Amino acid sequence: MKAFTQHRGLVGPMDRANVDTDMIIPKQFLKSIKRSGFGPNLFDELRYLDYGEPGQDCTDRPLNPDFALNKPRYRGASILLARKNFGCGSSREHAPWALEDYGFNAVIAPSYADIFYNNCFKNGVLPVILTEDEVDILFLELEATEGYELDVNLASQTVTSDSGQVFKFSLDQFRKQCLLTGLDEIGLTLIQADKIRQYEVEREKAHPWVYGAIK
Repeated sequence: MKAFTQHRGLVGPMDRANVDTDMIIPKQFLKSIKRSGFGPNLFDELRYLDYGEPGQDCTDRPLNPDFALNKPRYRGASILLARKNFGCGSSREHAPWALEDYGFNAVIAPSYADIFYNNCFKNGVLPVILTEDEVDILFLELEATEGYELDVNLASQTVTSDSGQVFKFSLDQFRKQCLLTGLDEIGLTLIQADKIRQYEVEREKAHPWVYGAIK
């Protein structure tokens, strides 16, 4: 998992509440568990005018001109500004995979579905929680300013706008350290690999009959 410390980037809008995981990455794309290649199908049903299929070349698919992220001013956006209850619905881990593969490093919203929120941390995407009033301010600034960027600093737990406003956000310290170091649960476990191997050696010496039975 990649580490997240600080990121400044172009902001893209998802100006609707209750965006569920099927909207983020539709069910027909869940067959693959490669963790990569989902970016072209992020928000597939909103982004394109036709029906998307797994493995389809999206290069020549008809784009929905009314979908905000298709507009040239948001091309290359790496911070997604969203509304409350983002990521609700089924618990597919493909949702943060698709966001990360598209190029989003952080999401800012007033609230998230719990499972989606947890999955973001496991995949190097920072889900920032700000109040609805603060998110309203950012949406207004975003609409008024082409090329609008935000600076998200995980160490200081702040979001700084182009207008100079600074918004603080809260975060569980364990999750914060995992993102800062780029370690998920597996990575944290592997730090103890030498101790785990030593334990297995000692256990086999103490209980050889157990290991003999499973060889």
